[in-house]
Amino acid sequence: MCGIVGLLVKNPQLRENLGELMVPMLIGMSDRGSDSAGLAVFTEPLLNGDRKYSLYSGTKFDWQGLAQAYHAHFGIESNLSVPVGDRSVLISNLAPDPVKSWLKQHYPQLHILSTGRTIDLYKDIGKPADVAHRYNFQSLKGSHLVGHTRMATESAVTPDRAHPFTAGEDFCLVHNGSLSNPYEIRRKLEPRGIKFETDNDTEAACRFLEWRMQEGDDLEAAIKRGFEELDGFYTFLMGTADKLALVRDAFGCKPAVVAETDEYVAIASEFRSLAHLPDVKHAHIYEPVPEEMYVWKI
Repeated sequence: MCGIVGLLVKNPQLRENLGELMVPMLIGMSDRGSDSAGLAVFTEPLLNGDRKYSLYSGTKFDWQGLAQAYHAHFGIESNLSVPVGDRSVLISNLAPDPVKSWLKQHYPQLHILSTGRTIDLYKDIGKPADVAHRYNFQSLKGSHLVGHTRMATESAVTPDRAHPFTAGEDFCLVHNGSLSNPYEIRRKLEPRGIKFETDNDTEAACRFLEWRMQEGDDLEAAIKRGFEELDGFYTFLMGTADKLALVRDAFGCKPAVVAETDEYVAIASEFRSLAHLPDVKHAHIYEPVPEEMYVWKI
């Protein structure tokens, strides 16, 4: 059992308050998952081909040394954010492959949580309230986000197995449920050069959908293929640079509720995480239909 939350603000003025609105949603799902928590927030895209890399160290780390090594290797100054908790963000206008290869070769202890022009990703072990405080979720700003609280059932409690999972650029997925065929999906993808970093079943779903988008599908077409290929009980909530998408399996075993107003779309596993939202009593509140796509665009 895990908890899922999502929020897309239609009113641009609410983007400044995204974190304030989200934190009670995430903490409200603590009973559904207290092992770890995380979220991906989507912001205005970086300009001039820049990408940001959310990096997680898990322990004390020499971030200044990384910045100096980056400059020595690539011949350009790095743009590295002030660390918050065990996390920092590297911004680079280089192509992502050489940057990621360099990081993995010289700093294998770092986890590259996400890559993209809009996505910032945070995840760690601990109770949702503690993780939210550790990374100052209250101050986050952006257009939409995807969050998760985890109760581990099929793999270890570690930061890399926490949700959200990412693949490619500006794409993430959180999951409540369990897949019965993740290793079948792995066997399909690994011969195509797609590498896995954990044994978590959610990673299989995330990489499958991102692979379909790399092959030319849009998000909706990728999800349709997912209905055909991904077997199990699940509610998936996905985020891209400009979309939020929600799906449930054909049996609808895993709960979800949506509250939609002219100001926002909010999603959670249970209504209690939505009850604090402004004007929620006048929202259109509904349970998503099994095996149907719900996609919202900013």
